[in-house]
Amino acid sequence: MNNVIEIHDIVKNYQVGSVIVRALRSVSINIEQNEYVAIMGPSGSGKSTLMNLLGCLDTPSSGSYILNGTDVSKMEDDYLAEIRNKEIGFVFQTFNLLPRYSALENVTLPLIYAGVAKVDREKMATETLEQVGLGDRMTHKPNELSGGQRQRVAIARALVNKPSIILADEPTGNLDSKTSIDIMGLLDEIHRKGNTVIVVTHEEDIANHAARIVRLFDGEIAQDYRNQKYIKA
Repeated sequence: MNNVIEIHDIVKNYQVGSVIVRALRSVSINIEQNEYVAIMGPSGSGKSTLMNLLGCLDTPSSGSYILNGTDVSKMEDDYLAEIRNKEIGFVFQTFNLLPRYSALENVTLPLIYAGVAKVDREKMATETLEQVGLGDRMTHKPNELSGGQRQRVAIARALVNKPSIILADEPTGNLDSKTSIDIMGLLDEIHRKGNTVIVVTHEEDIANHAARIVRLFDGEIAQDYRNQKYIKA
């Protein structure tokens, strides 16, 4: 299988006043196409920093990051934004939907940035909302939707550009247990259809949807193993 992500000796330091915080210390990880990976760790372990680097929201202090054959570790912000929009679909705990926009309009946003024509945008967004079970909610605004429906809109927005990687940060953090099961079932289905899925979570039951678990501690990979509790749906 091909690696979609190859990270080698990544270091990330932050300057906080006169103190240097070492968020990541020589982290190396490869993720294959169509893998399902959970990244876990306590607060301060570096998992959010690693997620930001994987998602091209930040660049490392040193080390290399090859994303689908392209070295993105030293790219300028404009180029990183292009790569992000093309390669990565983000799903956030807080949904990050625009409140005045309908579900359909929220899902078309990545396509606007990608320069897709309006008629094609609406067709692609409609198909993606139908794929996540919201074909009858397209004109609704976020405040007219339940938490689970909002997260489905966010997942549709992440999928609409057909990215190679879905990066989900605590995707069920604001949802009740039943809705969480529904949303993880949707991510499982997305994985079965061929996407690489990376979930950042502190919850063991969420991590058990993944075939591989990477645990961080003090900015280093403490464990990286095949998940024995993983049940392929």
